[in-house]
Amino acid sequence: MQSVYNIAQICALKGLRNAVLSPGSRCAPLTVSFVRHPQISTYTISDERSAGFIALGMSDITKLPTVLICTSGSAGLNYSPAIAEAYYRQVPLLILTADRPAEWIDQADGQTIRQAGMYGAHVKKSYSLPLSDDEHVDNRWYYERVINEAINLALSFPPGPVHINIPFREPFYPKHEFGYSEDCKIIDLIHNTYEPNQHMLQSLSDELSQYPKILIVCGQHSYNPSLNDALNIFSHSWRAPLLADIIANMNACSHLITMHDWILNDGNDLNKFTPDILITCGQSVISKNLKKFLRTCKPHQHWHVGKSTEAPDTFQSLSKIISADPVSFFSLLKPTHKAAESHPYYEEWQQLNFLYKTSIERYFEQESPFSEAEVVYRLLQNLPEHSLVYLSNSMPVRYANAINVFTKKNVEYFCNRGTSGIDGVLSTAYGAALKTDKMVTVIIGDLAAIYDRNAFWNQYQPPNLRIVVINNGGGIIFSLIDGPSTLPELEEYFVTRQTISLKNTIKDTGMEYMSIKDKPALMRALNSFYENSYVSKVMEVHFETTQSKKHWQSFKQSVKR
Repeated sequence: MQSVYNIAQICALKGLRNAVLSPGSRCAPLTVSFVRHPQISTYTISDERSAGFIALGMSDITKLPTVLICTSGSAGLNYSPAIAEAYYRQVPLLILTADRPAEWIDQADGQTIRQAGMYGAHVKKSYSLPLSDDEHVDNRWYYERVINEAINLALSFPPGPVHINIPFREPFYPKHEFGYSEDCKIIDLIHNTYEPNQHMLQSLSDELSQYPKILIVCGQHSYNPSLNDALNIFSHSWRAPLLADIIANMNACSHLITMHDWILNDGNDLNKFTPDILITCGQSVISKNLKKFLRTCKPHQHWHVGKSTEAPDTFQSLSKIISADPVSFFSLLKPTHKAAESHPYYEEWQQLNFLYKTSIERYFEQESPFSEAEVVYRLLQNLPEHSLVYLSNSMPVRYANAINVFTKKNVEYFCNRGTSGIDGVLSTAYGAALKTDKMVTVIIGDLAAIYDRNAFWNQYQPPNLRIVVINNGGGIIFSLIDGPSTLPELEEYFVTRQTISLKNTIKDTGMEYMSIKDKPALMRALNSFYENSYVSKVMEVHFETTQSKKHWQSFKQSVKR
C-alpha cells in the first residue's frame, strides 16, 4: 500500500492542499492517507454530486486542483455534472475513484461497474493504475509517474479535470501506522509565458490598422487586474469598443460597454454596429443578442487571443487564433498611427451605453414596482468591496447581466457557464466560501436552490456565505422565452410549479434565515445582511410567478435610450 499512501505525499509536494472525500469502504486507503497528511485540508461530503461542485468552488479560489476521492460503483458517476462543468470552464480537478479488481467487473459483484474512462471526453485524460499490492519497484515508479503527470496535466493550459481510477483488493483498511516516503518522484511543470514576438506584433498591428471599426468582446474570465488594465489601454488607444458580460470581470475598465444586450435589442440599426474586425478573448458569453448579432452581421475577420492553439468558432467568422498571453498581446500591440480622439464607431457605442445605464438607474431609483430585478439591483448596489458573487443560471445571471451598471472594481463574479446547468450552484459557492476570507454572495432561483439542497448536508459552516433565493414558485424563464411560453403544457411541464420554501431546510442547518416579501423588508434586511456573523445567512425573497413575468416585461419596456 505504500504506493497508494504516497499519492497524498506527491500531491502535497506539488502544492495541492485540499481534498474533498465522500464516505466509502473501498477508498479507505486513499481516505486515511489524505486525512492524516499534515499539509492537506480534508472535507467529508456525503453526497458525491455536491462534493464535486464543492471541489470546483475550492479550485475557483485556489487555482489549483482540488482532489476528489470516492468509493467504487455509482459514487463516481455522481461527480459527472461537476466534472463536465470544470472541463468547459477550465477549472483544475484531480479525481481519484477507488475500484474493484478488474477480474470482478461484470461478475455480479457489489458496487462494481465499468469505471475505467467513465467520464469520457469530459476529462483531459483518464488513467487506470494497477493493483497496489504489487510492491515491485516498477509499480511504485508507475504510480508516482502517473500522479505527477495527472497533476501537471490538470494545471497545463487549458486547466481542467483529470481522472485516475485505482483498484483495491481486500484487505484495504490499514492495520498499522504508516509513513510517507521522503524520496517520492517529483516531475515539475515549467509554464510557458506565451509572449508574442515583435515580428508578430508589428505584422498584426499593420493589419489591424487597415480596419476602422474594431470591436473587442471578452467572454467569461477570472478577475485579472492586469488584463483589465491592458484592455482598457488597448480599447482607448485603438478607439475600439470593449463589450463584456458581468462574468467577464472587466468592470475595472473605465470605458467598458455593459449595455450591449439592450443596444442590440431595442430597434437600433444593427448595421452601423457591425465591426470590420472582431477580437475576442476569454470563454463563453451570456448575451444571446450579442451572439445573434455577430452571427448575422459578420465581421470581415475574427481574431481570438488566448494561450491555447484552439478556439471555438462561436460567431462563425473565426479567421485567426493568436496563441499568446492576452495581457501581453493587448499591452504590446500598439497602433501604427495615433488614433483620432473622436471615432464615430467608438463614440456611438459609448453614448448608447451611457443612456441605457442612466435609464436603468432612473427606473430603480424612482417609484418602480418591487420586482426580482430590483432585488438583484439592490444586492449588486450593496455588495461589499473585495467580495465574490456566484450567479445561478437561468434568470439570476440574466438579471445581473441586464442591470450591470455598477463599477465596483474589486468584486469578482462567477457562474457555472461551462455547461450552464442549475445543478450544483450552492455547492460551488459553498466550496469557494470555505477557501476564502472574502464575503461570498449567491443569487439563485428557487428550483436551483431546491435542486442543490444537499450543499447544506455537511459539518462545515462558513460564516462568510450569504445566500439570496428568489422564490417565485417555479422556473419563470420558460414564461419569458419564445416557444414554451405559448404551449398548453407550460405550467406543469416547463415552469414546474412548486410550493416549497427553504425555511425549514435552513432552520435544520442552524443558519440565519430571513423571509422577504416587499421592498421595505428588503432594504431593512440589507442593512445587516453583510454584518459579521458566526454562521451563514439566507435571505428568501418571495414573488408570485405571474407578477414576476409582468414586472420583468414592464422593466424592459421602461428602459429606453
